[in-house]
Amino acid sequence: MSSARLFLLRLVVTAMLLTLTGRLWYLQVVSGDRYVRAAADVRIRTVSLPPTRGQILDVAGRPLVTNRTRPVVTVDAVALAHQPDGGRAVLARLGEVLGQPERQLAEKVRPCGPEVAQPCWQGSPYEPIPVAEGVTVPLALQISERQQDFPGVRTELRPVRVHPLGRAAAHTLGYVQGVKGRDGLEAVYDRELAGRAGRRDVAVDNTGQVTRTIREDRPVPGNTLVTGIDSRIQAIAERALGDGLSSSGGSSGAAVVLESGTGRVVALAGRPSYDPAVWIDGVTAREYKALPLLSQAVRGEWAPGSTWKVASVVAAASAGYGLGATYDCPSGYTVGDRVFRNFGSANLGLMTMHGALVRSCDTIFYRLADELWRRGSGALQETARGFGFGRPTGVDLPGEAAGAVPGAAAKKALWRATRAESCRRAVKGYPEQADRGRAAYLTAIARENCRGGGVWRGGDAANLSIGQGGVLVTPLQLARAYAAIANGGTLYSPRAGLRVVRPDGTSVRTITPPVAGRLPASAGTLRFIRQALAQVPRSGTAEGAFKGFPFGKIAVAGKTGTAESFGHRDTSWFASFAPDPAYTVVVVLSEGGRGAEGAAPAARAIWEGILGLRERR
Repeated sequence: MSSARLFLLRLVVTAMLLTLTGRLWYLQVVSGDRYVRAAADVRIRTVSLPPTRGQILDVAGRPLVTNRTRPVVTVDAVALAHQPDGGRAVLARLGEVLGQPERQLAEKVRPCGPEVAQPCWQGSPYEPIPVAEGVTVPLALQISERQQDFPGVRTELRPVRVHPLGRAAAHTLGYVQGVKGRDGLEAVYDRELAGRAGRRDVAVDNTGQVTRTIREDRPVPGNTLVTGIDSRIQAIAERALGDGLSSSGGSSGAAVVLESGTGRVVALAGRPSYDPAVWIDGVTAREYKALPLLSQAVRGEWAPGSTWKVASVVAAASAGYGLGATYDCPSGYTVGDRVFRNFGSANLGLMTMHGALVRSCDTIFYRLADELWRRGSGALQETARGFGFGRPTGVDLPGEAAGAVPGAAAKKALWRATRAESCRRAVKGYPEQADRGRAAYLTAIARENCRGGGVWRGGDAANLSIGQGGVLVTPLQLARAYAAIANGGTLYSPRAGLRVVRPDGTSVRTITPPVAGRLPASAGTLRFIRQALAQVPRSGTAEGAFKGFPFGKIAVAGKTGTAESFGHRDTSWFASFAPDPAYTVVVVLSEGGRGAEGAAPAARAIWEGILGLRERR
């Protein structure tokens, strides 16, 4: 090679090295900060891929909650955020097509947070957010073909929760929001039903836009929950409860059906109710506030009235009162300076405790409570707590109420908390009360409480003995107690779930109601109570409601209850059980009137429906 060519080659190599060095200097020194920021702004985001949620079935395998694939309109919140106006124009156009206000759509796609009230989006902002389901094919095509008008809006097929029973058992089954169970069985068994989420790792730039998918793992479908609920009996209970409220003028209520010998939940009906399908599209703030989300069977609390007397009979027996002894049932019994009267001031004459239950004499229990109070005995409260009252049953449903068993300590605490208001009312009175006699009575009580209330007196004990005066129970609590009377004394912690099954049909686990305790009563006392309650629908206070009932086919026993409620009509109760089929049925109608006239006919309708199912089988 000539020296000229070698020189030229060296010159070219040197020029290239100088160019490369200059470029590196420009990139690393001059523009280094900008590229470092750009690299730092590239992030990996993990998006959860929700699995297909498991079904909820009744005891015979009939679907209570299942899935159905439907067209769903979804919104990409990140894409909306990149619009000049934050996506408001897109949502406004979408709202016109869907028939929803732009504000309503905005509520559905905003992320949840400490300062954000429902409704809001619980999931990742990188997931498509559903805003409308079940759209028609023309509507889906209209959105798909006008992507220039709807950036970030898509139409896709998705599984959505379907409730074949509609409003029936809505509070028991619960609902799903996003991918999470939010109430009822959906919440309690969320881990089993939800399955295992998949995962998609995506790269996003500094503006939040997804640039590529790095990795994707498919989700695993959830397990199936088989329950002890019988959908046919659930439908019977729903219908009977609705008819009972309509005929009695009641405002709300519940019906509970348990297996007496196992503690399994067969049916839980409650009114008012709602259609869980409302959650599929998401709800507005106004809709959310209006939803009746309270489960009356599990969270509703009422004074139990005379259904409570079974506990008072056990307390009497434990205190040494003879169940077969004769007691007088006068029209009234005086405790202190107040006369406590029978219903309708009826003088029922002499009877045993058997008759006191069958004919629901109050004054026998007033006397019992007064004498126990004078002796300083807490037998009434101790026995009530032994029946499971005053604490949750432990059912596999969220938010259960505890009820209340009042006593000296509770009354003292309440007095301390309300003394200031009592003293204010002692001076001001109750001018807002239209009934002047009632206003004077309340003012007198306020003066007494201001001077020195909070003392547990004989009158408090008298009210307690007949299920009044601060006593509160839930329908489920009362049903559990009556189921224990029926089965010989075992208190179960009720369970609606029966077993969890994998998608391939193999069993994961069986759900067994645990034993929570035993009634504080001997076998003889429980047998005495069962015999008395067997006469209530035949010749006692529920005779009219059960006239012509086929007791030879189902030997129903039960107890009526009528509880006073200040400012409202009476609360109507009927608690019942039978040996075959071994079910316990409890019905409560708030403002339903007398137990014999409201709840007892509704309970009869449930028993007749159960009989009809058995005969058809």
